[in-house]
Amino acid sequence: MTDQELQKLVEDISTQFFAVPFRHQARFNSRLRTTGGRYLLRSHDIELNPKHLEEHGMDELVAIIKHELCHYHLHLAKRGYRHADRDFQMLLKQVGGSRYCQQVGDGRTRLPYRYELVCQACGMSYKRKRKMNPSRYRCGRCSGKLILREWKETAPST
Repeated sequence: MTDQELQKLVEDISTQFFAVPFRHQARFNSRLRTTGGRYLLRSHDIELNPKHLEEHGMDELVAIIKHELCHYHLHLAKRGYRHADRDFQMLLKQVGGSRYCQQVGDGRTRLPYRYELVCQACGMSYKRKRKMNPSRYRCGRCSGKLILREWKETAPST
């Protein structure tokens, strides 16, 4: 599906379910990772994750479009457009939009542990994903001095 086809789809859904035309831009944004779509408050545009269409099909995409159009129309009407607002929840239920979207791909990518802080006094080990200055911290167990080293995962013994 191209951005022009998406624009037409969003306009059709807006007039069919909300009885108000969609007058701004709708487009795919492949940089979206953990969300199905987003409504941009300043420009009033809607961006959608193309992976949802690929992995879950047209029904999932339509439900996400309805969700984002709820934000759009309520914001322009100066009513409660946030997820927690009653206006938003009622309108979402009326039009049959989805409250949450399904997960795409592997979800968030998890960084592996790369560093380890080791207490010189008691030997307590703290795994870290980012490098840090150990001289600014002390051991939580015994208040001993910490040293930073590369973390190497040990293979389980059989």
